[in-house]
Amino acid sequence: MIAGRKHAPQHLGRVLVLGLGKSGRAAVEYLLPLLGGRVDALAVAAGARTEESEAFAEAAVARGALVAFGDDAVAELAAQAGSAGDGGGATRAADAPAFELGVPSPGIPPFSPLYVAAAAACAELASEVELAWRESAADSRWAAVTGTNGKTTVVSCAAHLLREAGLRAHAVGNIGDPCIAAVAAGATDVYVAEVSSYQLASTSAFAPDVAVLLNITPDHLHWHGTFEAYRDAKLKVLANLADAPRGVAVLDASNDVVRAEVRRLRALDAAERGFAYVPMGTADGMGGDMRARCGSDNAAFIADDGSLVVALDGRERVLARADELGVRGAHNAGNALAAAAAALALGADEARVAGGLRTFRPLEHRIEPCGSVRGAACYNDSKATNVDATLTALAAFPDARPIVLLGGDDKGTDLAPLVEAAHAHARAAVCFGAAGPRFAAAFEEDALAAPVGFALERAEHLEDAFDAALSLAGEGDVVLLSPACASFDEFGSYEERGRAFKALVADRAARAES
Repeated sequence: MIAGRKHAPQHLGRVLVLGLGKSGRAAVEYLLPLLGGRVDALAVAAGARTEESEAFAEAAVARGALVAFGDDAVAELAAQAGSAGDGGGATRAADAPAFELGVPSPGIPPFSPLYVAAAAACAELASEVELAWRESAADSRWAAVTGTNGKTTVVSCAAHLLREAGLRAHAVGNIGDPCIAAVAAGATDVYVAEVSSYQLASTSAFAPDVAVLLNITPDHLHWHGTFEAYRDAKLKVLANLADAPRGVAVLDASNDVVRAEVRRLRALDAAERGFAYVPMGTADGMGGDMRARCGSDNAAFIADDGSLVVALDGRERVLARADELGVRGAHNAGNALAAAAAALALGADEARVAGGLRTFRPLEHRIEPCGSVRGAACYNDSKATNVDATLTALAAFPDARPIVLLGGDDKGTDLAPLVEAAHAHARAAVCFGAAGPRFAAAFEEDALAAPVGFALERAEHLEDAFDAALSLAGEGDVVLLSPACASFDEFGSYEERGRAFKALVADRAARAES
């Protein structure tokens, strides 16, 4: 191993990168300079052809990489890599894998032909997150955040708190730069990484100093196959926490699935567990103190007066109040609590954490205030791509009954909880996009349960839906884009959808003023 790194071998051998998404390109950029030294051959199974991937591939080939496209790419690359010299100096057995290491991109499902072929051709598969952790400085620290909803907000907030505390901290992973790009830049002491279930599924040695496990609810089942596989991938964030010098897990005990893990950890003695854990809230919500509930050593909760409280290592820190936060909603108070617990576990100063909580602001596309039209406040929650995220957004407006825009690329999930929440918290729903007819039908089936005055509108596209919402809205109302769907029927990403919504808000506001 290379001295001064976490777990980086002197010799990587033949390396296969699977896919040319954001993390795949970053992995290739990191590995290309190692060709002829630590890397004997660098092969890239690029997947489907796009203009962007072909341009990147051409540049990579010019620098010595092997690149192939399509489902048969791995076999083609294995044959080409076989002719590369063995920089390790050892004789390769005839039945040895074609590659010592494979780095799969998170967007490639494990049952796809490309992934299956790579798994057979590689001695080991390690996600880009795993590769980055291994290659990072031995004295660097990592906080890994995963969960179904809230990851990006927690990562952004934790990185903000750590920077406010004077540390060189950066948000990496699914937010910001890919982890391996940040490691290559060498300007980070604390990596705060948003890690998905896709990335965690291909980890083995990854040992963050702090692991934050938020809620786990059904999502991405098309990739994992079953909820159990999805849950187990999320739980891998804890697998090597005992290998960190002072590992700490921050766990959302208000979530049933995560609370089961809290119970499992509590049943172990401290030596067997090997790390500390901080349960956030209890089965009753974020207001519960797990020390009082079940004798936990540590706890994080929201006190009766709204203060965020973190009890860790025998000290109780009372931080900012929820009503002092710049982010809206009870769920964001919980996200801020998770970020504060992570920052404190990494040694951040209590006073600076409290101050940082007050200065953290909402992220784009996450219940983001984006202007008003004729006195109606508009919020962009385009990141709400599943039902659970929209339920959270609806509950974030206790003093208003929003007009909510629902629809997009249908994930086929159960809509009964969404209809019930909309009836409880909203005064109207506008159903649009490819999912619009099914969403509208779900509201019609439960029409007798709708409160008096609840309105249901239908629209074909986002623009029509927004105009329909404005026709219902008046002074003091809230218009909320929180679609509970992916964006791919009309837009290339939830970011594109959110920015289109904000452009519509700006346009209609300008028209109203003219």
